[in-house]
Amino acid sequence: MNIMDETSGKEASATRGAYMSLRDMILTGALPAGEKLKIEQLRKLLDTGASPVREALSLLTSDMLVERIDQRGFRAAPASTENFAEILKLRCVLEDMALRQSITLATPEWEENLVLAHHRMKQLTGAATFEDAHKLFHMALLANSSSPMLERFCSQLYDLNIRYRNLASSGRNYQKRDITAEHEEILACAVRRDADATSTALLSHYRLTGAYLTTQLVNL
Repeated sequence: MNIMDETSGKEASATRGAYMSLRDMILTGALPAGEKLKIEQLRKLLDTGASPVREALSLLTSDMLVERIDQRGFRAAPASTENFAEILKLRCVLEDMALRQSITLATPEWEENLVLAHHRMKQLTGAATFEDAHKLFHMALLANSSSPMLERFCSQLYDLNIRYRNLASSGRNYQKRDITAEHEEILACAVRRDADATSTALLSHYRLTGAYLTTQLVNL
């Protein structure tokens, strides 16, 4: 590797690191919705250069987790009941489509991967790494749709929803739900390859969170 390639590789790595760190802080609320994101402050926080931070923020605008507020400024994407309602509506429509396609095209390999993803998620309940396993399970449901673009949109909407779901999970009433049982019902219906029942279970799972979270947002 020549010096130019090595330098380029280091810059790409720094940008990737900044992107992942900032993304995690936005999704978990460490960087609150609507907060102005100042390059110099973030550079010091992440102990990296200004260029990787700026490039990471530009990438996050494509993910709709960051907004440009002027030619050089950025802020964490605002949160609102209207924005959440749109995310929920799109998730229900697009995931229903991808889910039904996955079940129609179901294979033993898809079913095996889905069962494994559910097992891993269940084993990690309460762990710091649960969120990654949770997303993998939900994406495994859709992974046999043969529609890469549709799956990508579903993945992006999942991420946009995480900040709102984190807010909901802080409430006591949210914890009264048996999330484990909801996931098990979704899995059982999918393994039976019953598209209608799986869709009903999945959308109910989302709408229960949506109804509670909408109440939380209105009361903020």
